[in-house]
Amino acid sequence: MSETTYRVDEIDQKILSYLVKNARMPFLEIARECGISGAAIHQRVKKMEEAGIINGSRMTVKEKTLGFDVCCFVGIELVSTNRYHEVVEHLRQMPEVVECHFITGQFAMLIKIYCRNNEHLMDVLVNNIQNIEGISRTETFISLDRTIERPVYVKDKNVVSR
Repeated sequence: MSETTYRVDEIDQKILSYLVKNARMPFLEIARECGISGAAIHQRVKKMEEAGIINGSRMTVKEKTLGFDVCCFVGIELVSTNRYHEVVEHLRQMPEVVECHFITGQFAMLIKIYCRNNEHLMDVLVNNIQNIEGISRTETFISLDRTIERPVYVKDKNVVSR
């Protein structure tokens, strides 16, 4: 694999700031805001995709509008860290699990899950997560409110190698 380096300049930062706020913003509108051609925006976005800076785009859905009223984080302690991949494969099969992180500290893993209500949460914890072989213990943290939700900060200059 050849190594490529891409330096994010001020125009790229501006492009990224528009795209992280609205991935569906037309390139021509971004071009007008940046004072360059639509073709230049297209080329820059393509180069940032190739460098691994931009990785697709997606819609976000407000969980509560679909009836998922409970958001929580579950710290997972493993019997042994070599069980990590096996446990991840089980968690990957659970639609309630929306994020999974291998972390430092007291727990080996931290997952984020959405459930319809507390009864659904209890079912997921007791009948699914805690029955996964390789998990020794869990601790659940229920989110009462999400006070900050924003895309990644793109103001600093970065050098990305891949």
